[in-house]
Amino acid sequence: MIDLIGHIGSQSINVVREIGRMFLFMWEIIISLPVPPYRWTSFLKQVHFIGLRSLFVIALTAIFTGMVLALQGYYTLSRFGSEALLGPAVALSIIRELGPVLSGLMVTGRAGSALTAELGIMRIREQIDALEVMGIPPLKFLVTPRIEAGLLVVPLLTVLFDVIGIWGGYLVAVRLLGMSGGTYFGGIESSVEMHDIVTGLIKSCTFGLIVTWVCTYKGFFTRRGAEGVSHSTTSAVVLSSVLILVCDYFITSIML
Repeated sequence: MIDLIGHIGSQSINVVREIGRMFLFMWEIIISLPVPPYRWTSFLKQVHFIGLRSLFVIALTAIFTGMVLALQGYYTLSRFGSEALLGPAVALSIIRELGPVLSGLMVTGRAGSALTAELGIMRIREQIDALEVMGIPPLKFLVTPRIEAGLLVVPLLTVLFDVIGIWGGYLVAVRLLGMSGGTYFGGIESSVEMHDIVTGLIKSCTFGLIVTWVCTYKGFFTRRGAEGVSHSTTSAVVLSSVLILVCDYFITSIML
């Protein structure tokens, strides 16, 4: 019994220590943001890597999400004679919830894991240690451009997801099920408010920060060896995905 209590206490201390180190890591990045030099080339490279190279998976996920929402929503609403509400149902579901959440999860799986692995390999090859020896701050040199790119790119990908998802719903509702296009888009225009769009953008900015923060942190403090890189990449993707879902609930409860 004593051993069990000791084990629980030890694990709790490790969790608190890890949380504290993550917030100190983020604080050092925040205070380094206004300090020159500004690495625009590295920033644009990360925008290309996180953003442009994620366009295909975002577009593919968005169009099928919109299509299945329209398909399921039509047969549900038709039971109550409310097919005219299909457009608002699809648009609000995507703009407020599915767009930010699925965009964040897709970026985590495609780009976040790569960010962790890249920094992890630099750690085990002692390239990060070499930067510190040369007097170059590794956080400013390696981490800051990635977080700045994530804050910019994830909201843009979310907007793209919203547009393609609503268009996917249009394909099913109008072209497949025979609903009037004017009814579909008219319902969206009268139901979607600026508050809904702002809520989705706030979520996407938060998720972009979470993904880049967690993934760069895990990569930066990777343990030695190939097993350390594997463990860091897996834990980064899992932790980022869980935090996205948890933060989604709290942001929704505040913004409603």
